[in-house]
Formats: sequence, C-alpha cells, structure tokens
Amino acid sequence: MGAHNEPKDLLPLTEPVFHILLSLADGERHGYAIMQEVRERTDGDVVLVPGTLYGAIKRMRGLGLIEETDARVDPELGEERRRSYRITAFGERVAAAEAARVSALARQAALKRLLPEWGLTT
Repeated sequence: MGAHNEPKDLLPLTEPVFHILLSLADGERHGYAIMQEVRERTDGDVVLVPGTLYGAIKRMRGLGLIEETDARVDPELGEERRRSYRITAFGERVAAAEAARVSALARQAALKRLLPEWGLTT
C-alpha cells in the first residue's frame, strides 16, 4: 500500500483521482467506462483524457487505492479485451475521507453565504 497507512496522508486528492474513485465506488470498470461515467456524472464539466486517466490509474495502483482485475470481454465493444479496475478497501476509506473534507469546506462556504442555496446560518 505504499508508504501511506492513513487515508488523511493522501489528502487532498486531485480532482481526477477523486473522480476515478467515485466512478469505481459503484463497481469495477475499464478505463473507457471510467471516462464515460465521469463525463456523464458531471454533465461534461469534467473530461478525463486518456493520458490523465491512465497516469492517475498507475499512481493509484501504486498507492493501493485501486487494483486491476482480470481482463474482461466487453460485449458492447466486440471481442476487445480491456483492463478493468476496482477500488480497494483502502481506496474506499480515502474516498470517504476526501468526501468528508470537501463537505466540511462546502459547509464553511455556506456559512460564509457563498452557497446561499444551502440556507445555513451561524
């Protein structure tokens, strides 16, 4: 799992890493499916290009956040074999810690009236 034993050691996550973890939280996916899911979930606001995606995947595997699964045949893409990835238990803990960190920041922004739709007051 690399030199990091605690999720907080890896925070804050980069946007691509967090989006990849969010994508894999639903189950295993191959790289192209991760790119599609992120694009759809963010209404096109976040687009992971292959270089960014696969560079992040390599680092994330090295940190023990995700792991490669057996190659699967995707029936929608013919007989092409693709590498699939899944989130590890450590990756889930890191994603949860990042979500909590971002949520706390958003709450502070709401308290400062930067997110009026939240309706929070001090």
